[in-house]
Amino acid sequence: MPEARREASAMLAARTKKLYAIDPRSWEHPADKAALAALRGVKGLDDVAKFVFGKTGEQSLRLLHIASSVRVTPNQFPRVHQMMERTVDAFDWGYRPEVFVTQSPFFNAGVYGVAEPFVVLNSSVVSRLDDAELACVVAHEMGHIMSGHAAYKTLLWLLLNLSTNIAPAAELVIAPIVAALREWDRKSELSADRAGLLATQSEDPNYAVLMKMAGGDDVTQLNMNDFFAQAEEYESRKGLLDGIHKILNTVWESHPFPVIRLKELRSWAASGQYRAILDGNYLKRGFYEADAASDIKRGFDFYKEELAKGDDPLSTAARSLGEGLNKLGEGIGEALKGLF
Repeated sequence: MPEARREASAMLAARTKKLYAIDPRSWEHPADKAALAALRGVKGLDDVAKFVFGKTGEQSLRLLHIASSVRVTPNQFPRVHQMMERTVDAFDWGYRPEVFVTQSPFFNAGVYGVAEPFVVLNSSVVSRLDDAELACVVAHEMGHIMSGHAAYKTLLWLLLNLSTNIAPAAELVIAPIVAALREWDRKSELSADRAGLLATQSEDPNYAVLMKMAGGDDVTQLNMNDFFAQAEEYESRKGLLDGIHKILNTVWESHPFPVIRLKELRSWAASGQYRAILDGNYLKRGFYEADAASDIKRGFDFYKEELAKGDDPLSTAARSLGEGLNKLGEGIGEALKGLF
C-alpha cells in the first residue's frame, strides 16, 4: 500500500467514533420506513417471495459470484477488506458480510441474500473512488444489510431478471409487486446514505461519491459548490410541467437522482439527529420493537411536512385538496353530532 494511502486509512480509522449496539432504526429515513411497512402489507408479496426464492435460492446467487467475481479477503482487494472491517466495528455489528468485486463498467454496488447477505461492488466503483469515498460506499451497503433490505432487494433483482423464465406471463402477474418494490427501493437508498455518513463521519467524501455518480471522474474538473448549486436549481424548478417531468423521470429509476440524495443527506448532516447519534444518543439494539403502524404514520407526517413546505403547483393543489377534504370531514362530523 502506498504511504499516502496508508496515512489516509489510518486517519479514517482514528477519527471514527464507535456506535455501540446502535439500532439501524436510529438513522433510517421516515420515507423508507413507511414504504417498507406498506410493502410488507402488499397482498401476494409473501407468496411471490416464497415461489421465487424456491426456484432460485440464496446459495445459487452466492455460487454465481464465487464463480464470476473476486472475493474480498486480506489478500484480495485488501483495502476493501479493511474498510468492511472498520465499518462492522464502527456499527458494533456481529455479522461481517462477504464482499465480492465484479467486473462491470457501471457505477454501482448492491447487496444480495437473505440469511447471510453479501455485498457486490462493481469494479468501476473500486477503481474510480479514493479510499475515503469507497469507504462511504462500503458503509452504505452495510447499512442496507443492517436495515434488513437485502432480502427485498434480492427479490426485486430476481423478479426483474428471471421473471420471464420462471413462469409464462409472469411479468403481468408480478407487475404491481415490482412497482411497490421499486418505490420502496428508491426510498431505502436515503437510509443507506445516512449509514454511509455515520460510519465514515466525514461529509465531503459522501457528497463526492454522489457527484461522481452523476458523471464526474476527474476531480480536477469538478467543483462541489457548483454541484450543490445544481441541486438547488433542481429543487427550485417548481412549475406544473416541472413537477410532472420530475415524477415521470423518477418512476423507472432504481435510485433517487444524485442531486436529491445530496440534498437529503446534507439536510440530515446539518440536523440535530445526526449530531445526537455521534454524541451517543441513539436507539440500542434489543430495546426497540418495530411497529409498522408507527412507521407508516411517521412517513405520512414526513410527506405532509414536505408538502406543506412546497410552493409548486402540484404541492399547492394537493395541499388545497387535503385541506378541503379535512374541512369537509369536520363539517360532516359536526352535522352527525347534531343528529344524535
